[in-house]
Amino acid sequence: MGSDQVITQLSLKSLPKVTEGKVRDLYTVDDRTLLFVTTDRISAYDVVMRNGVPDKGALLTQQSAHWFRILREKVPGLKTHFLTTDVPAAVADEEEARLIKNRSMQVRRLRVFPLEAIVRGYVTGSAWKEYKARGTVHGTPLPPGLRECDAVPGGPIYTPSTKAPLGQHDENISKERAAEIVGDRYAARIEELALAVFRAGQEHAAERGIIIADTKFEFALDEETDEVVLVDEVLTSDSSRMWPKDKYEPGRDQESFDKQFLRNWLTENGLKGKEGVEVPEEVLRATSERYKEVFRRLTGKTLEETLQG
Repeated sequence: MGSDQVITQLSLKSLPKVTEGKVRDLYTVDDRTLLFVTTDRISAYDVVMRNGVPDKGALLTQQSAHWFRILREKVPGLKTHFLTTDVPAAVADEEEARLIKNRSMQVRRLRVFPLEAIVRGYVTGSAWKEYKARGTVHGTPLPPGLRECDAVPGGPIYTPSTKAPLGQHDENISKERAAEIVGDRYAARIEELALAVFRAGQEHAAERGIIIADTKFEFALDEETDEVVLVDEVLTSDSSRMWPKDKYEPGRDQESFDKQFLRNWLTENGLKGKEGVEVPEEVLRATSERYKEVFRRLTGKTLEETLQG
C-alpha cells in the first residue's frame, strides 16, 4: 500500500549500482538482468527538486508495469524489457527489500539507443511556443490558425531528441540526424514503434477519460535477436502530458494529471531551471494526488488496491 515515507536517496548494498538518473537508480542483478528502482524524486526543466513526491516511485513503477502488459497485447510485434516487479532474491537484506518493494522492477539488460523518441499529439508546451513563433513544430510546418492545445492536424508526429547526460539538456534533432546516430533501419523501426505505442496508449486512455497529449519513449536493441525493444518507463505522469478529457478546451493551458502543475508553480515563482529548489508540501501533495488520480483511471484500481492484489 502507499507509504508515508518519501524516498529521494537510496543506496543498496546487496547489488552493484550501475548509474543514478534524475528519478531512477539502476542496479545489476546478473549478466542478463537489471533492477530499476524508482525513487520519489521529481525533476522539472531538467533539474531535480530537493524534496520528493509521496508515493511517486510506486505509482510510476506500477503504472509502467500496467502499460507494458497492455501494450504487448495492443501493438503487434512489440517487445519490452519488463520482466517482473518482484524483488530479486539477491536483495537478501530485509530492510533493503522493504524499501524497494513496489517501486522496483527487474528488466532485461539491453543496449539503449541514445535517443528520446518523443511523440506529440497536441500543440502544447515547447511545441506551442515554436508554433507561435515560426508556424512549425520540430521544424515541420503546420497549418495556420491552430490554437494552444489543438490536436496536431493529421495525427501524432514523431519528434526525436538526443538523450543528454544528467544535468544537461536534450537537444531536438531531425529524423535524418537520428538516423545518422542509430542507423537508418533502427531509426525507422523506432519511429514506427513510437507512433504505434502512442496511438495504442491514446486509445486506451481515451476510453478512460484521459487525453495523452505527448510523451517520450526510450528504445534499446536486443543484440541477440536484432529487435528494437521498448524500455525505461512508459506513458507515466513523468514522461507524458495527460489531461482530463471532460475538461479539455483548446485555446488555453489544460488541467493536467502530470507534473505540469509543478512546472507552472516553478515558472510563476521565478524558479524555472533553478537548482536546489525546496518545493512546498502542498504543491508536492497536489502533484501526488494528480498522479494517483490518473493511475486510478488508467488501471481501474487505486494504488493501494493494486499493491494489495
